[in-house]
Amino acid sequence: MGSDHTVPPRFEPPRRLLLAPGPSAVNPRVLEAMARPMIGHLDPETMRMLHEIQSMLRDVFRTGNELTFPVSGTGTAGMECALTNVLEPGDVALALVSGAFAERMKEIALRCRAEVHVVGGQWGNPVPEEAVADALATHPTAKAVLAVHAETSTGLRQPLEGIGRLCRERGTLFVVDAVASLGGIPVEVDGWGIDVCYSGSQKCLSVPPGLAPITFSPRAVAARIERGDRPMNSFYLDVLPISRYLGTERLYHHTAPVSMLYGLHEGLRIVLEEGLEARWRRHEEIGAEVLAALEERGFEPFPPSGYRLPEVICVRLPEGVDDRVARKRLLDEFGIEIAGGLGELAGKVWRVGLMGESCTRDSAKALLDAIDLVLAA
Repeated sequence: MGSDHTVPPRFEPPRRLLLAPGPSAVNPRVLEAMARPMIGHLDPETMRMLHEIQSMLRDVFRTGNELTFPVSGTGTAGMECALTNVLEPGDVALALVSGAFAERMKEIALRCRAEVHVVGGQWGNPVPEEAVADALATHPTAKAVLAVHAETSTGLRQPLEGIGRLCRERGTLFVVDAVASLGGIPVEVDGWGIDVCYSGSQKCLSVPPGLAPITFSPRAVAARIERGDRPMNSFYLDVLPISRYLGTERLYHHTAPVSMLYGLHEGLRIVLEEGLEARWRRHEEIGAEVLAALEERGFEPFPPSGYRLPEVICVRLPEGVDDRVARKRLLDEFGIEIAGGLGELAGKVWRVGLMGESCTRDSAKALLDAIDLVLAA
């Protein structure tokens, strides 16, 4: 039987300058890699590619952890993978809250039926090491401390090294969200004593959304193994069967997104070709230049000095600027996407993403020129 439905024309995405906190612009080399011919997810060449991705991810995470791989899903899947493998019902967890994504970590920990205690809680303010030490003393059985390194809702950079040291001293697992920091600013998994660290492909790695790089320390793997057959909330994100798929057994677990893996492989090659230190320096320098230019135009930084991200700039709007109207003009007239505030910051701040391929002086100039025209109106 024929169909009365008309087939729509081929979708043609508009050209955008992506300067929100994700996704970032994608290098043509990555797009070309993703268009290469399909092979099976159990093909020996797929496994060879996966092992190369794992090796490059260890370099980018700065870790020797064997269990390092890309989760098939976006950054929130990485968050769920981290927490569901670490936390069981009744476990005590300390959530360092300074923005929306730390709130999400807390929510997922609660869905794991953990007993969650909030440390901090004020959006845009870093959680002091002393507050974490006090919380660990108050809750000596805490199994994990949960922290967001780069809080994209507030533009905050949370210091981690001292917290990792506290966790090691007490035998507490340290779980870190590096979704918006990996490949853009220093992330030192081994050096900072991080046990589980996850990220997203679409931020500073400049690969389309769809994969969540993650790494588990031997301590974190041991915690999952000790759990044994006690049920997890997720089959899809259980790292034990995933590790068997990645290892010599190559046991089927799920159908890996092969074309996304092509893209991540090429994206990581680009990161390592530039060099991590050079990449970190580029983000710091251009981020500082853009923040200074925004301050000259009447915007005020939201996080305190010394704790500001260079790759996600969060600024309060000048008096009289209508958030939605101004951002709509940037998008409609100039093809530039930036983000407004989340939650309690809605309508009060702008969030500018300068991540990976989007972190260039040409992009910065285009944004500032467009903002000047919008503000003049």
